[in-house]
Amino acid sequence: MKKILLVEDDQFLIEIYSKKLAENEFFVEVVSNGEEVLAKAKEKKPDLIILDIVLPQVDGWEILHQIKQDPELKNTKVIILSNLGQKEEVERGIESGAEKYLIKAHFTPSQVVEEVKKII
Repeated sequence: MKKILLVEDDQFLIEIYSKKLAENEFFVEVVSNGEEVLAKAKEKKPDLIILDIVLPQVDGWEILHQIKQDPELKNTKVIILSNLGQKEEVERGIESGAEKYLIKAHFTPSQVVEEVKKII
């Protein structure tokens, strides 16, 4: 079973995405605080991290940077799932090492799962 680390601070979205991913036979761990992401990623060794950008304490940009700088985590695949949808932000996400940048308003949870399947 593939492991997903879902980094999201909105409880409603956590429930929706966790349920949809679990229905598709993914094991889901959730982190809602930016400070906890690296420790949880090292502990759980996920196949993929779904990363929001707007988070408490540490934002997704800093987390992505830390993941890509860490020898243990740098090869972990990351999908950014955010409401930030400016062209510059999307380009920054891809240039920073994310596999995909999905804008929440443009993708249903089912479509997000399909994107996850394409990557892992």
